[in-house]
Amino acid sequence: MHDLEPHYAWLNQYSASKDSKSPFYGREYSEFYFEHTVYNHLIHPQWDHFGSNTLYIKILFVDYAEGFCIIELIGEWNDALYNDIMQLKREVLEILMDCRINRFVIIGENVMNFHASDDSYYEEWFQDVEDGWIAFVNFREHVLQELRSNGIDYYVNIGGNLDDISWRKLGPRQLYKAIEDLLVKRLD
Repeated sequence: MHDLEPHYAWLNQYSASKDSKSPFYGREYSEFYFEHTVYNHLIHPQWDHFGSNTLYIKILFVDYAEGFCIIELIGEWNDALYNDIMQLKREVLEILMDCRINRFVIIGENVMNFHASDDSYYEEWFQDVEDGWIAFVNFREHVLQELRSNGIDYYVNIGGNLDDISWRKLGPRQLYKAIEDLLVKRLD
């Protein structure tokens, strides 16, 4: 797992550590000192800790004018033991929503497992974005099954074409537009 770096192709367009509105503003990163783990596995030092014991994040891009952000995750999403959604919502998402972000692209191909608790923070997040949306992109099938079996798909857009996006080949605005187009088709 220590070889899995957050996507870095967009660093010339956005860096959360240089964004004064970001919860990770001012962070300095090492390329050599590995301090965070998912269980007993070291993870790359470019991932950001937001309070979870098993889930880490990287805000890849934020466009405040358009009101969207792209976030990549790694690890195990564990609401049952650690209430990861509460940590994520309070420590990251609410800060972004205070800056008028109401469309969230959450990339989950490196989320290895999901363990649910209740859905109240997902419902709260859904209500907070009002006329926006939340899209989970490229999550593993067994993670999607857990999300669905616990009713999380009522609050976030998951599955279907959202799991077939070659997002690394796109720029951040292209990715946002592609997802927005998919979601508009779902509503029609």
